[in-house]
Amino acid sequence: MSTRRTVLAAAGSLLAAWMLPAAAQAQSARAAAVLPRPASLAAELAGALGRGKALVVLVSLEGCPYCHLVRQSYLAPLRAEGQPVVQVELAEALPLLDPQGRPSTHEQLARALGVRVAPTVLFLGAGGREAAPRLDGVASADFYGAYLQERVDAANRAVARR
Repeated sequence: MSTRRTVLAAAGSLLAAWMLPAAAQAQSARAAAVLPRPASLAAELAGALGRGKALVVLVSLEGCPYCHLVRQSYLAPLRAEGQPVVQVELAEALPLLDPQGRPSTHEQLARALGVRVAPTVLFLGAGGREAAPRLDGVASADFYGAYLQERVDAANRAVARR
């Protein structure tokens, strides 16, 4: 009986070790599905501007709990309401066309935009210029939703005026 338990325990450990990478990949895929990681920020921006809206860009870092909070609790619902929202990875070399259509990567774009903190939320308008002040970090979860909505509204007004 002891041998049987040992074999079953070993089999369970092997199964868990085999499934762990799959679970991590699935979690990463779910995060990407919540907010798209664009291959072309230029195309996303053109689509947003064509609808008379600013493009909201979350600059995120894998494993960042504050990024998860902002993505899930604030930006995913905003996207579901029709606001164009995408995600750029602060430390990933995923290929990307920048707002002007030039080849870049997520990481290079974040660096070029001067992003140093995750999460950072940008509000892009014509030419890829910031249409409202960015939100760096999560200073106060109590007021974050209000700060975010204030900036989204300001960015959308700025885009609509052009």
